[in-house]
Amino acid sequence: MTLKIKPIKLLKRAPATISTDQGDMEQEAEQKSRAASARRNIFWALFATAMVFIIFPQPVLAADTIWTKFSDVMKDIYGKLLGISTIIAVTAATIALLVRMISRNQRAVDEASTWLKRITITWIILNTLGFIIAYLQPWFAGGQYTP
Repeated sequence: MTLKIKPIKLLKRAPATISTDQGDMEQEAEQKSRAASARRNIFWALFATAMVFIIFPQPVLAADTIWTKFSDVMKDIYGKLLGISTIIAVTAATIALLVRMISRNQRAVDEASTWLKRITITWIILNTLGFIIAYLQPWFAGGQYTP
């Protein structure tokens, strides 16, 4: 299979001798075209701006700021995290206590005691951090304390 390459035809230039009347008319037509293009661009920019304000009025009219929304979301997440972490901590602590009470092996009892301490400390840290972010952060927003 062979490829055939067609030669590219070059555009012919306009004759160099154009009368001044034709040159002026071309310039006027070009200026009118530019003005029409500028008006068209301005129209579409204003149209797009108007559509944004019509379609998305909520951010313009919203009374909440991004920080109040963030605070609400963090309180919601904190509430859910508190429930989940408490269930997991109680389950793991129950297993550790059962191993501690039932086992006759001193090594298993010691490991269960250390796991019980770790579970308690981790649960306290998780819930304290969630509390600080969800409830104390809005007091210090903007670097100023507002009770």
